[in-house]
Amino acid sequence: MSTHSSKSLAASVQIEIDAEYLYLKIAEAESDPGIANIFRQLSEIEGGHALGMAEGLKKQGIDFKLPPPSWRARVLNRIGKTFGYDYIIGVMMDTERSIAQALVKQKANAKLPIKGDEGNHVKILQSLLTNQNKVSGEQLSRIEGRHKTVGGNALRAAVLGANDGLVSNMSLVMGVAGATSGQSQILLAGSAGLLAGALSMALGEWISVKSSQELYERQMALEMDEIETNPEGELKEITLIYIAKGIPEDQAHEMAVKVMSDPALAHEVLIKEELGINPEDLKNSAWEAAITSFILFAIGAIIPLAPFFWGGGSTAIWASIGFSTIGLFLIGSAITLFTGKSIWFSGMRQVIFGLLAAAVTFGIGHLIGVSITG
Repeated sequence: MSTHSSKSLAASVQIEIDAEYLYLKIAEAESDPGIANIFRQLSEIEGGHALGMAEGLKKQGIDFKLPPPSWRARVLNRIGKTFGYDYIIGVMMDTERSIAQALVKQKANAKLPIKGDEGNHVKILQSLLTNQNKVSGEQLSRIEGRHKTVGGNALRAAVLGANDGLVSNMSLVMGVAGATSGQSQILLAGSAGLLAGALSMALGEWISVKSSQELYERQMALEMDEIETNPEGELKEITLIYIAKGIPEDQAHEMAVKVMSDPALAHEVLIKEELGINPEDLKNSAWEAAITSFILFAIGAIIPLAPFFWGGGSTAIWASIGFSTIGLFLIGSAITLFTGKSIWFSGMRQVIFGLLAAAVTFGIGHLIGVSITG
């Protein structure tokens, strides 16, 4: 096996170890025994994948020991303890398809057997549920609903919001700095950019959350009307939903009858499965989302502007570039929580693109400044 292939396979082992660790932590935090058992089995599946790949490396004559969970997995677990493990489920499920594809590719390169169990965990969950009669329709809808929520969105939005503020205001500050060396002009433009951008982000987030809530509320009301006026038709719909998940028809019908015996539960299942709506989304405050977006954008935007509060000229410009470089690298590093890429790869990529944007605007500003003064 080539050095590149062995390193790639070792990286895949780390991914599986991390998934095993995180699924086990999710199971430990889950209050519902049936759902906790499913996550424990997912953890066992990932552990089996890791052991299988480690054995494959050993057969190739490579002395390989299973590594402990990575820093990324431990940070995600800490986030789960703080904000709830729905965030972590969302992050993991977001990357599940790419992980499966990478696993298949690595096995093919290493000439290891592809057994068909490398698929994403949505399919694994469906398979587990099919073979476990003790898992109820309510549990099924809870698991599916939580996965559709993609809990990592809030964390991702926080990182990207700060990134937008940093890159956009750094570009603005550098553009003005290229046109003029005046400290007051740069402060005025940078402060205006910070305020305008943060307000725009806040308003956009408020409108997005509010309009989504209003649309969801209307769709949910219509679904309840259908349950009350056409229960037979809704019973068939729920049965078909469970059949589509791979559950045998008789069992699917029994589960649907049990769900329909409670109109509130039937309503919850249908809005999640038929409409793709998670009621938890309706609890989000539009004002809270707007204020959060404003603050996150402002935090990013203040980084390149800060040095000009204390000075001007080339010293402040280089300090702004230095602060911005550090900020860009930290943001790129934070993104690895969602992508699983190398810190250095994501961090330096973010730095390069951010500084290129700043260089372009500085150059344009310099040309405009020369043209005006000349």
